Amino acid sequence: MTNPTAAMLVIGDEILSGRTRDANMHYLALELSKHGVDLKEVRIVSDDAPAIETSVQALSSAYDHVFTSGGIGPTHDDITADCIARAFGRSIDVRDDARALLVEHYRKTGGELNEARLRMARIPEGAALIENPVSTAPGFTVGNVHVMAGVPSVFQAMVASVLSQLAGGAPLLSQTLRVMRGEGEIAETLSDLADAFGDLSIGCYPFQKDGVFGANVVVRGADGARVDAAVTRLARELEV
Repeated sequence: MTNPTAAMLVIGDEILSGRTRDANMHYLALELSKHGVDLKEVRIVSDDAPAIETSVQALSSAYDHVFTSGGIGPTHDDITADCIARAFGRSIDVRDDARALLVEHYRKTGGELNEARLRMARIPEGAALIENPVSTAPGFTVGNVHVMAGVPSVFQAMVASVLSQLAGGAPLLSQTLRVMRGEGEIAETLSDLADAFGDLSIGCYPFQKDGVFGANVVVRGADGARVDAAVTRLARELEV
């Protein structure tokens, strides 16, 4: 059985401008690998409504799951919820259960649930809420699209909430073989290995250390025995 597939849509001008370094893609990729979901594509778009809407529609139709990060906060440029609603032809408004979460949160913390913060309770029609144990304001799921905050600590908590409810497949296993030779010297051997182990992913990542060229060869797959066999064969053939 093949693993479910996924894509990620990272939303925000601050990512594309270089002002903010995205950490969420790296985290999501690791968690999906452990859960047996294959991350196939990542897109980054600005705070531009048409770009968000067309991207989420395309990714939703191409993959089993789509994870978004960014744009669901209280400020004017947090437009993701509205874009998701339009992308799926849903209405959007403040929802009672989301409002209740915020009312209780600000009652406990002594803050004010003003109009700006109430924007975070605007949820597309028919969406399921995603729990946020860090700062309470929920994310939501529409169809196969999971809409989450961009703040890394909140994003990570929401990913845990979503993955606990998703069926996964076989976790992706990997081994790395460090080879102190240039890519060009080992390319033919790697090509033969890839042909022999077509069910595995074999990547070559070059480096230079103290003037010497080398490469880390990473073998990935769901079958641990096959990964072991491929790495053993490669080490033998390259005399590593």
